Amino acid sequence: MKVKAFMPLLEKYQDYETSPANETVERIITQINQPFTDYFIIRNFEVAVGGIRVVKKDTKIYRVSPIFIMPEHQGKGIAQKAFALIEEIYDDAKSWELDTIMQEEGNCYLYEKIGYKKTGETKAINDKITIVSYKKHL
Repeated sequence: MKVKAFMPLLEKYQDYETSPANETVERIITQINQPFTDYFIIRNFEVAVGGIRVVKKDTKIYRVSPIFIMPEHQGKGIAQKAFALIEEIYDDAKSWELDTIMQEEGNCYLYEKIGYKKTGETKAINDKITIVSYKKHL
C-alpha cells in the first residue's frame, strides 16, 4: 500500500534515494518494530486506504513520517481526519513535525490548513524536488 501510494511521486520526481516507494520490506518492518514508533492503518468505511507513522522524538514532541493515502482515496478529507485522530491519541503533544515535498502544493496546503507552519528548513534532493519542514505547536 505504501509503495503504491508513493509510486506516482517517485515517477514524477525520480527521487530513488529517499522516496518511501523505494523502501525495502525489511526497512519498513524495522520501522514498525522501533520502540519509539507507532504505525496505524488508515481506514475509510473498513477499507484500508493508507497509513501513518508517528515517531516519538522527545518528551511531548512527535513526528509524522510518513502519512500516505492511496491515490484513488486522496482528496476526500481522509488525511485531515487522520491528523485529528492522532492529535487525540497523543493528547500530551506540545508539538508535531513533518516534512513534505515543497513542489506538492496540495500537501503543503493541507498541512498549513490544519495548523502546521514552515520552519524555514529545506533540503534539495535533486533538481526536481525539495523537501520542506513543518512544525505545529499546540
